[in-house]
Amino acid sequence: MEELKKCMREAASILDKVAGVLNADAVILASTDEQLEGREDQNARAVFLSDEPIVISAGKIYQKLNVGDKNSLTAFIEGTDSVARNYLELLTRWILSELKEPNTDVEQEAFLKNVLLENELPGDVPLKAREYKIQYTMPRIAFLVRIDHAEEVDCLEIMQNLFPDRRSSFVLAMDEETIVLLTDFQKDDSDFIDRTAATILDTINAESMAKVRIGIGMVADTLKDSAKSYREASLALTVGNIFENETYVMRYDKLGLGRLIYQLPPTLCHMFLDEVFPKGAYESLDSETLLTIQKFFENNLNGSETSRQLFVHRNTLVYRLDKVQKITSLDLRSFDDAVLFKLASMVRKYLEKQEKGSLKNNASKWWHS
Repeated sequence: MEELKKCMREAASILDKVAGVLNADAVILASTDEQLEGREDQNARAVFLSDEPIVISAGKIYQKLNVGDKNSLTAFIEGTDSVARNYLELLTRWILSELKEPNTDVEQEAFLKNVLLENELPGDVPLKAREYKIQYTMPRIAFLVRIDHAEEVDCLEIMQNLFPDRRSSFVLAMDEETIVLLTDFQKDDSDFIDRTAATILDTINAESMAKVRIGIGMVADTLKDSAKSYREASLALTVGNIFENETYVMRYDKLGLGRLIYQLPPTLCHMFLDEVFPKGAYESLDSETLLTIQKFFENNLNGSETSRQLFVHRNTLVYRLDKVQKITSLDLRSFDDAVLFKLASMVRKYLEKQEKGSLKNNASKWWHS
């Protein structure tokens, strides 16, 4: 009843004709003219006796509605011309959408998955969102949770219990290893993204032995744009796994150089490496030297702090850096050479992952999609 009245109130601001809905007793349940509600329409009885779905009588067009067990409802509109007929057709579709039986969680989940995978036509998304009682223009953000199922654990249930409010958060199992949280974005909470990711990571780690990584997309202003946030979260995971293998939360807006390198074609990457490193130079660096370089970069080229963390004398560090310069012709104590070495190291790592078949998506194809 309330849904019918809501439709009629909104229709009244659009239509210049009187319209309404009748029950099986020919009583007007809702109308664009509120004074008619509760009154009986004597002309409607002839409509109920007819086998035709649409009947014209006494200057009105009547159309029977079939809404589950409410198939005795009938919509009407004043007028018999083509304009009135078109109005009634649009009105009945609107009413049917509002009165449709509540959709199951499975149907709603299937719709949201199709939105994220861009299997829904853009024009259909706002209409179906209304049908599934999902607010279309709410800002949302996608958290893509990838789980190593080495241990038997129901991480989906953990996530559903963690975000039980289905009006603001949707937990979707995309496959056996991937769960997506599509949740309303709290604009006034500057720590919302990092705190949500930390909550997911800490909860799953506490309740299971599964290895978890989280990719986070950008905020999407509409439900349709959530697909872009989902793709960004997926890319964040891919790029993060290449360049920051020890990091468990990867944000698309904080990928830095990794995002830039991921877009480069392999041919260009090989050319760059050939220019930076003499042939076989990088491969000549032993694990101890590589660890020294890593620590030196982590400490912003601070030799004293690097020596302290490596438990070596300052002269030992200088010896190792001189060794790197002799092999690669790059002095890591020089900012320009350090940047060049860092970039080249990341490019090598990217190519290694690609050659091993770890990269499932083509970077340039994704970027231009």
